[in-house]
Amino acid sequence: MNTTPPSPAAPADRWATFHADRTLVVAARTVTSTVRVLECLPALVRDDGRISVVFAHDPTSAFGEGVLDLLHDAGCRVIPWDRIPEAAPDLILSASENIEVPAGDCPVLVLPHGVGFQKLVPDSRADRVRLSGLVPDALLEAGRAWLAVSHPGQEEQLLAAHPKTAGHTLLVGDPCYDELLAGLARRPAHRRALGVPDDRRLVVVSSTWAGSSLIGQDPKLPARLLAALPYDEYRVALVLHPNVWSRHGAWQLRTSQLASALAAGLILVPPVHDWRSALVAADLVIGDHGSVTLYGAALGTPVLLGAFGEESVPGTAAASLARLAPRLEPGARGTELAARVAAAVDGYEPGRYAPVARQAFAEPGRAHARLRGALYRLLRLAEPDSAPPYAPALALPEPPRATPCTAWWVTTGGGSGVTGPGAGPVVVRRFAAAAGEPAPGDGSGTGFTHLACEDTEPDRRLAESASVVLGRAAGDPAGWVADTLAAWPGAVLAAVTAVGTAWSSGAAGSSGAGAGAGVAGAAGAGVALVGLRDGRTLAVEGSGDPGLAAAAVYACLRSGRPLADGEVSLRLGTGPGQGLVRLRLGAVLPVGPD
Repeated sequence: MNTTPPSPAAPADRWATFHADRTLVVAARTVTSTVRVLECLPALVRDDGRISVVFAHDPTSAFGEGVLDLLHDAGCRVIPWDRIPEAAPDLILSASENIEVPAGDCPVLVLPHGVGFQKLVPDSRADRVRLSGLVPDALLEAGRAWLAVSHPGQEEQLLAAHPKTAGHTLLVGDPCYDELLAGLARRPAHRRALGVPDDRRLVVVSSTWAGSSLIGQDPKLPARLLAALPYDEYRVALVLHPNVWSRHGAWQLRTSQLASALAAGLILVPPVHDWRSALVAADLVIGDHGSVTLYGAALGTPVLLGAFGEESVPGTAAASLARLAPRLEPGARGTELAARVAAAVDGYEPGRYAPVARQAFAEPGRAHARLRGALYRLLRLAEPDSAPPYAPALALPEPPRATPCTAWWVTTGGGSGVTGPGAGPVVVRRFAAAAGEPAPGDGSGTGFTHLACEDTEPDRRLAESASVVLGRAAGDPAGWVADTLAAWPGAVLAAVTAVGTAWSSGAAGSSGAGAGAGVAGAAGAGVALVGLRDGRTLAVEGSGDPGLAAAAVYACLRSGRPLADGEVSLRLGTGPGQGLVRLRLGAVLPVGPD
């Protein structure tokens, strides 16, 4: 047996299973820039074992929190920044321009981590601002830097502002925009994955970072939207720049800044990847001068600008968007805010932002092929035979961690409720109570407002004030009604979905097994039981939503209409797709074992 120890001069890769021809080092400095590389790189080096990819962590950014977790979750091989020379890179790839590249002669390819060079940002090296996306002069002077741009206008912009960029820009397009465009074909699937029903409009609030951002200027906007927009017509999602998450932390955001909005059903989109699904699914983007707002406009989505910082660069696509997009008045709330949102969607003219897209993105659909070509030229490798390169579909998001809404202000009005000559439907509008009380006039016509809470409502202030208590799928609905009314002395009604329980309906107000011409059967998802404080219990057929059943009964009670057998027509708001729900009321009669 040979016991000679290995030579200390043995190659560093002697432990490797696969032997690559080139080494690509990815500079991981911020979550934003690291995510951008992780989104586009897999398609570029797919199935090519000639390239070894290593991620080097640069810990110097003020927004570096979360980078290592992101890399480890993705399964990346990570080395400390000071070990880059040991990796002997043939190319350094980064979506962060603000990196201190180790000495050497390998080229450095810098991708934008947003849309072009649209914004002035604080310079971490000096007390001044700099153009976002532009690398330090030393790297340009060394001839190593190559800046990827998405439009020829950006090359002209850089040349005018920084002549040293001459000859060191590469027109590749924007692979993220290409994926967003392709993702529109699966828009319904993205909406379902985000938990947005087909008949709801999705309002996406998008904010970049710093004090002039939308969330910096108006941190309560998500809660005001949820308080103003009817629950049965809208959903609201919030996309925050990763720098906001990194600087303030998820706990701070969820507990101090957004607690009420989250309790009201806000979809808080995670800072990695899923923002793209939210944009594809959106019916309206309320945003600022950040790239996400511009992507939304370029996709043809209606946009309202809630803020627009002065750090936006004149002459860019972002500046064009500022001229074209309508503004949301600061502090708008209640009916004013709801009307502004509805008008932005209903009054949108398709193609309004086509000039913005043309100014920002050249030759959409070709970015992956162009970027792969640039990558392989800098690596001095022949491209793989596959042409065009693999183009990944936009992945569906993970199920959102939205807190279910469990309390609503319910307005009922607009009709007598019981069908018949001259009787119109009851217009029901529900507003998330955790976000605040509805403004006067949020109901439709003459009507009433009550507070309805599920029996799981965690806020005691709301629970103790509720006129209506709601339950889901009780095995013994009659017993649940009785117990709930006893436990909630302030409640007028208790309503629960009746599942798997025998029931019979007959003339309201009757009693006894033989009363009326009762119809017996097994309750399913389309039946709810509503119990009144005076001991009456009603079966409401037509919807398994106990909130709607309770709203129908409450409207009859407040309007003085008798709770006799008959139909109650409900209209959930006045938005598109909000059709009639017809409910049949009848007394519940006990059904014996025979």
